Amino acid sequence: MDVSHILDSLNTEQREAVSAEPGPLLIQAGAGSGKTRVLTHRIAWLNQVEQVSPFAILAVTFTNKAAGEMRARVEELLGTSIGPMWVGTFHGLSHRFLRMHWKEAKLPQTFQILDSEDQRRLVQRSIRSLDLDEAQWPPRNAMWYINNKKDEGLRPQHIRDDDDPTEQQMIRIYEAYETACQLAGAVDFAELLLRALETLRDNEELLTHYQTRFQHLLVDEFQDTNSIQYAWLRLLAGEKGNVFAVGDDDQSIYGWRGAKVENILNFEHDFPGTKVIRLERNYRSTSTILNAANALIENNEDRLGKNLWTDIGDGDPITFYSAHNEGDEARFIIERILEHVQVGGARAETAILYRSNAQSRAIEEELIRSGVPYRVYGGLRFFERMEIKDALAYLRLISLSDDDVSFERVVNQPTRGIGEKTLSQIRVVAKDANVSMWHACAEILTANALKGRASTAVSGFMSLIMKLRKETEGMSLDKMINHVVEHSGLLAHYKKDRTEKGEARVENLQELIGAAIDPPPIPEDMPDMTVLDAFLANAALEAGEQQGDEWEDCVQLMTMHSAKGLEFPMVFITGMEQGLFPSKRSIEESGKIDEERRLCYVGVTRAMKKLYLSMAEHRRLYGRDHFNIASKFISEIPSELIQEIRPRMHVTRPMAAPAAQRPKIREDNNTGLSVGQRVKHSKFGEGVVTDYEGQGAHARVYVNFEEAGSKWLVMAYANLEVMNVA
Repeated sequence: MDVSHILDSLNTEQREAVSAEPGPLLIQAGAGSGKTRVLTHRIAWLNQVEQVSPFAILAVTFTNKAAGEMRARVEELLGTSIGPMWVGTFHGLSHRFLRMHWKEAKLPQTFQILDSEDQRRLVQRSIRSLDLDEAQWPPRNAMWYINNKKDEGLRPQHIRDDDDPTEQQMIRIYEAYETACQLAGAVDFAELLLRALETLRDNEELLTHYQTRFQHLLVDEFQDTNSIQYAWLRLLAGEKGNVFAVGDDDQSIYGWRGAKVENILNFEHDFPGTKVIRLERNYRSTSTILNAANALIENNEDRLGKNLWTDIGDGDPITFYSAHNEGDEARFIIERILEHVQVGGARAETAILYRSNAQSRAIEEELIRSGVPYRVYGGLRFFERMEIKDALAYLRLISLSDDDVSFERVVNQPTRGIGEKTLSQIRVVAKDANVSMWHACAEILTANALKGRASTAVSGFMSLIMKLRKETEGMSLDKMINHVVEHSGLLAHYKKDRTEKGEARVENLQELIGAAIDPPPIPEDMPDMTVLDAFLANAALEAGEQQGDEWEDCVQLMTMHSAKGLEFPMVFITGMEQGLFPSKRSIEESGKIDEERRLCYVGVTRAMKKLYLSMAEHRRLYGRDHFNIASKFISEIPSELIQEIRPRMHVTRPMAAPAAQRPKIREDNNTGLSVGQRVKHSKFGEGVVTDYEGQGAHARVYVNFEEAGSKWLVMAYANLEVMNVA
């Protein structure tokens, strides 16, 4: 049989993987090494050479889009439909299985799938049925707990409470929620996998049927599997173990949502006789970028190991820019993008990556100011995010009580017992009297038209707004927003959500406070406008800037996690600062730094031709000032691969010169400091001024600190104390 069309386009290692003998196979597929090509060609090989029916193949991946692409590519290779083949996501295939075997799964034939919001509501009902306080037991926290336990394969009766009252209460909520799901004939996404696993495990006849049917299991992104997905695969594989697992332990970055890098690390142990094939040839990036990525990831100890290479050529060096602050960092990035466009490049060829969503604000502001269209990939622009809109709605109500849109947004956010029935009553009164909802509330309360809890709740909300208005009068804008965010209950509300999403919302609220420290100027032709109104108008205008669609030539903004699987000719990784990337938590918690480094590795390997790394020596983030040192990841990249376009001075702890011998900083710069002068910083301790640039409050001084090393500091924020020299 002529199989040249299957193997001809493959390199040596890819051919080895595609044509390998049946059995457990672990394909270590490095970034940009053609893993999708290998997967699709393997399916074609099994069908045409090994004569395996599509009916006997199961291929699983993590997104519906990837599954659709896989099916289309295989059909193109084979020139025929692969209809009977099971190709899909773990959840999609589990759903298909449960629809076919609903009786064995003890489900109604017409069972419904709960989306995230439906699940939250049902969890909320379960909490209320137990007469628990939602403020103490937030539905989203309970939902996260339940899903996490299901992902570990645990039902309520399997969980040890260790006499912990919190754990005991969560187990009660889990039990009540399971009862509610059963009564409603509904399953959530985590339940799809767990119920499918249990049904197979507990029904020997069914298990034998599917183990016999699916002779070959192919799995994409194997490093992202969680406990229950891995158990599901091992159960289906049975004794034969014909699992073709494609993944990269160096790109395992979803530990926070249950992915277990141990699954790929332990594969050889769990599937005896495994053959490991490494795909190390990269078709995406230059040698410089790959050498940087290899050097970086080598600092992780627990890994299978591989070394990416390419024949594309060395390409440009990696550029590292140490900005004065986040505004300087953003300007530098946009200038490089504009230069790229001027020489014929497309904006869509550039991606700006960041560790934290809140970092996007300063970059977005500069993009808008420069008239550069952009798109936030997989997310919302800063001023369009839910928590930001909540905070702005409170501020608008303080400024103007008659703002009905803002009133409706936050009258019950956070929850204070004002339901839809009460709101409908307020709307009717407002419409009939032709007044705002705020005034309608006043009329209703005066007429005692609301009873009991509803009356107390509405009255309490109006009192809160009036209290906030009075308390914030005369405050600076940043202090006003800080006060409103805290005393409205928003901050506490979002802090209760301990998931990654909840943490991001809290960070964004803190970043909103930071944005108000330097508010937009009041237009000259509107002298009566308040600072708050100018800020709100600016926020509305920025939110109103339509996000570029995926076909428009616009700059791509995204978190490092969102960038996985993508590639761009030009990539900027921002915020390369210790405490931001790697994150403070990863530095403090044991075992977390490895995943942060893998995340950096993913970011670096998104770049095809040009990679920029940047940091801000002073960053105002989450409403606080941070004076930063470079990320440890910078020092893990060989210096010969990096070009610093603003090189740092390296001074070896000079002693302070006698005052008469000190060279003076330019007289017109107004800093009051001189080179050689000894100073003290509240965080970095004592040091010596060794250089300067700029003037007045915007001047920067270079200080060599005894403990923290050399740093550039902006005079306006440094608060340096001049030390007397004996």
